Amino acid sequence: MTTSAHRFLATWERWHRVPGGAWLFSQILGVLIPYSGTVRPLVRQLEPGVARVTLKDRRAIRNHLNSIHALALANLGELTGGLAVTAGLSPSVRGIVTRLSVDYLKKARGPLEAICRCEPPRVTEPLDYDVPIEIRDQSGDVVARVIARWRLSPS
Repeated sequence: MTTSAHRFLATWERWHRVPGGAWLFSQILGVLIPYSGTVRPLVRQLEPGVARVTLKDRRAIRNHLNSIHALALANLGELTGGLAVTAGLSPSVRGIVTRLSVDYLKKARGPLEAICRCEPPRVTEPLDYDVPIEIRDQSGDVVARVIARWRLSPS
């Protein structure tokens, strides 16, 4: 991870308490990470090893079964895990997702919340680190479980 990721976390710390700050932060996130921005995520919580991101159900991310598209769920999960893990890494560590697996457990409809809680490792040599993410619907049911494998190494 670069120093810019730590500036990103510092920006979150400053803005999320201000009215509209989490929304503005999420908009900037969508500009900086254009593909992830396509699902219009809203960051609700961000700290080292923890991220909580919500997603509104809207027509643009629905499939032919009238539920949220599988890849929108994968996108939400990968973003949430990425925020949690990178927020907890040393500035001297860089990482990239090398594998993404998703178990789809229930049709996703309505507002969703992705949650990641992990313990980013101390990285002294290249390693693979699996980051678990759960996506829940408004009733609290898990609709998908995502595992993002990160390849981490000292820069």
